[in-house]
Amino acid sequence: MTNTIFTKFYDAPKINKKEILRYMGCKNNTEDIDSLIDDCLHETLSKLSYKVCYRQFAICQNESNINLSFMTINSHDLSKNLKGCENIIVFAATIGIEVDRLISKYGKISPAKSLCIQAIGAERIESLCNTFNNDIKSQLTEKNLFTRPRFSPGYGDLPLTVQKDFFRVLDCTRKIGLSLNDSLLMSPSKSVTAIIGICKEKTGCSFENTCDNCKKQNCSFRR
Repeated sequence: MTNTIFTKFYDAPKINKKEILRYMGCKNNTEDIDSLIDDCLHETLSKLSYKVCYRQFAICQNESNINLSFMTINSHDLSKNLKGCENIIVFAATIGIEVDRLISKYGKISPAKSLCIQAIGAERIESLCNTFNNDIKSQLTEKNLFTRPRFSPGYGDLPLTVQKDFFRVLDCTRKIGLSLNDSLLMSPSKSVTAIIGICKEKTGCSFENTCDNCKKQNCSFRR
């Protein structure tokens, strides 16, 4: 376990309009929808910040019982994801509070804009996580190490309650201005916490953090 909590600030990742449409629940794009997205992007992008804090831990496993150094958790799905891993990176990422303020503002005067900005926020935080993943992957490749798909609390059988432990060891509030309330909701809302497994072998993990492996069949964001 390392005592160092690292913090990174990123430039805005490339926009993925297809993902914004998916988060809006739109199967087909139209000129009006495209114009709405462009309008909301113009208002939103300059207000966002892209921040990540993270820390590395050694782990050991026994079937589905996993010692993460800072806590022990029983999770079959996480254990499957981390099979063969000896270390992990635990991280928290956020794009800041301004997107929440815009969502609230337009929720009262323009539900369409509010929905669109919600979708932009979802796409932006996902893109930030992908950027961080690729950054870590690149660093580890130089050491002949490989990464597993990131795995977040609330996914599969990993309970949301582990958020408390993540926030404790990452000092999220001080590092990137991210807080957790008693209902385990994060503020800013467009934020993510997750685990990335580190292993010596490129193969061996059959578990991907994808819709195909998710039990929430009625999710409106299902691909």
